[in-house]
Amino acid sequence: MKKIFISSDHAGFKLKEAIKIYLEKKKINFQDFGPSNENSVDYPDYAHKVARKVNSSKKNIGILVCGSGTGMNIAANKHKNVRAAQCFNEKSTKLSRLHNDANIITLGSRLLTKKNALKFISIFLNTKFEGGRHLKRVKKI
Repeated sequence: MKKIFISSDHAGFKLKEAIKIYLEKKKINFQDFGPSNENSVDYPDYAHKVARKVNSSKKNIGILVCGSGTGMNIAANKHKNVRAAQCFNEKSTKLSRLHNDANIITLGSRLLTKKNALKFISIFLNTKFEGGRHLKRVKKI
């Protein structure tokens, strides 16, 4: 069973809250690592919390949201066994799972509509890694 961990910074807070409602409606269990409001916070602190959890098991998945998606992505990818992918359209999201076995999706709240962000999360959670020729490449990461 996958465990999903979610977090944001202040810029991504509203979208994170919308994602939580989406996950609840789909009856998908998750754990929110904050923040609990829109007060200014440092995105690396929240990216590291989720990345540590994702690193602790191959079944764990993370969702990170900041203004651009870039800061969270950079911070999360500093962790061993984390393959965070900044997703900006359906194809990038699908390929991040199929070819790269991404285990964290990072989203930019200032760049995406809520509708698209939720669509990308659905794709991310429902797309399986192809393995095969991609496995040897992922192992090189």
